[in-house]
Amino acid sequence: MPSSSPLIVALDCPCEKSGLTMADQLDPGLCRVKVGSELFSAAGPGVIDKLHSRGFQVFLDLKFHDIPATVAKAVAAAARMNVWMLSLHAQGGHSMLAAARRTLEEVAGPVPLLVAVTLLTSLSPGDMKELGLPPLREQVLRLASLAHRSGMDGVVCSAGDATAIRSQLGPDCLLVTPGVRSPGNNLHDQRRIASPQEAVQLGSDYLVVGRPVTLAKRPGRALEDMVASLDVAGV
Repeated sequence: MPSSSPLIVALDCPCEKSGLTMADQLDPGLCRVKVGSELFSAAGPGVIDKLHSRGFQVFLDLKFHDIPATVAKAVAAAARMNVWMLSLHAQGGHSMLAAARRTLEEVAGPVPLLVAVTLLTSLSPGDMKELGLPPLREQVLRLASLAHRSGMDGVVCSAGDATAIRSQLGPDCLLVTPGVRSPGNNLHDQRRIASPQEAVQLGSDYLVVGRPVTLAKRPGRALEDMVASLDVAGV
C-alpha cells in the first residue's frame, strides 16, 4: 500500500548497492523515496524497478530543463518506469511545462505527478542578486504561478514560501518541500530550511529529507522518530 506519510527520503547515494542498502533500512509504509541525479546516473533506470520491488513509490528528481520536445520525450520515458512523481524546472517556461503535461495524456495506465522546481533551496538572496534575478519570494511566486497555469500538479518550494504559494494558488497545488531538517541538524548546503513540523504547518504536502535520515547511525530509527514527531505534533 502507498505510504500515507508526507516524508520522502532522498537516496542521494553514489551507487546502486549503497542506494538499495539504504532503502533496505527504511519502511516503505513510513516514506517514499527520491532518486536524484547522482544515483540515477550511477545505477540507471534499473534501480527504479528494484525500489518498486521493495514496496517503495519513487520520486524521480532529475529536474528536467531543456527544449520542449526533449523534455516531453524524457517525461514519457520516465512515465514508462511507473514512477510516482517527476520534477522539472519551472524556469524552462510554459512551452516546456505544457509539453510535458501533453505527453502524459498519451501514456497508458497511471501517470506520474509532475512538480516544477521554483528555486533551489540552496539559493540565497545574494545568489539571486548575482544572477540578476528578482528577490527570492517574488521570483518563487512568479514561477509557481507559471507552473500552475502550465498544468503542473504542484511545485517544489521552501517551507518559507509555502504559505504565500498556497494563498496564491489554492488547495489543489501540491507543495513539495526539500531542505527539511530537525532541530540541531547540520544545514550542509541548504539555506532555506524548516523542521518537519514547521513545513507541514506552513502548508507543505510532502517533505524531502536526506542526510538527517541517511547519515544517522540507525536510518530506520531516525525515520521512525521523524514520523512520530509529526504524529505527536498532530500534523
